[in-house]
Formats: sequence, C-alpha cells, structure tokens
Amino acid sequence: MQEHIPVTQLVRETAAVMQEFTQSGGVRPFGVSLLIAGYDDNGPQLYQVDPSGSYFSWKASAMGKNVSNAKTFLEKRYTEDMELDDAIHTAILTLKEGYEGQISSNNIEIGIIRADREFKVLSPAEIKDFLEEVE
Repeated sequence: MQEHIPVTQLVRETAAVMQEFTQSGGVRPFGVSLLIAGYDDNGPQLYQVDPSGSYFSWKASAMGKNVSNAKTFLEKRYTEDMELDDAIHTAILTLKEGYEGQISSNNIEIGIIRADREFKVLSPAEIKDFLEEVE
C-alpha cells in the first residue's frame, strides 16, 4: 500500500525546492505560483506557494488576472459550513469574476475531494448542469 504524504509536508518540500531555485546559480527560478489542495488527517487544506518559496494557508483563494475581485468575492461568499453544491457554485461564480471570456464546460475543470479522500473530476455534462444553475 502506498503511504500518503501529509499536505503540509508536500507544501513545505515543494516550497523548499522553489526557494532553492531562487538562490542557486545556473538554474532558472520558478515563474509561477501554485495552489495546492489536499485532504489528510487534518482535514481539507489549501496552500498557495509563491515562486520565492513562501507559502500561505487559505480557506479559499484565487490567483491570476483580476485576483483582487475574485478574492473579494470569495470573502463575501465563503463559509466554513458550505454544502458541496454551494461551494461549486461559489467556485464557478468566482471564476466568472476574473475571467474575461465565456465560461463553459469545455474550458474549465472542477475537481472534488471528500472526507473519504476520493478525488473526482466532474464531467463536462456535470459542469454544464452547475453552470446552468448559476446563470
């Protein structure tokens, strides 16, 4: 059986590699930030790792263009006791806040991880249903 790595350990080790690349000669630093989501014995966790190797824990977060609008939207909508469907609706609406094109089931993906630690990627048909619910 494969041993699971705690989310914080994965984040720390990833951040250490990214930080090392900022100081080593002859290597190119990472040019992206990462959002790392996972579920372990401590429950669901979300971290942002910056190219410098700094990392931060979040309950909900966004990155990219229009990040300020997206984070403001999340601050207003996010609650600790959200039902899964409401969390998916919030995620879709947050994407709409920051995306300048038309969001469709062909250009977004949604992944879900539950307490049983089973990871599922929603099908385009499932995403389409959620998109119709928020329009």
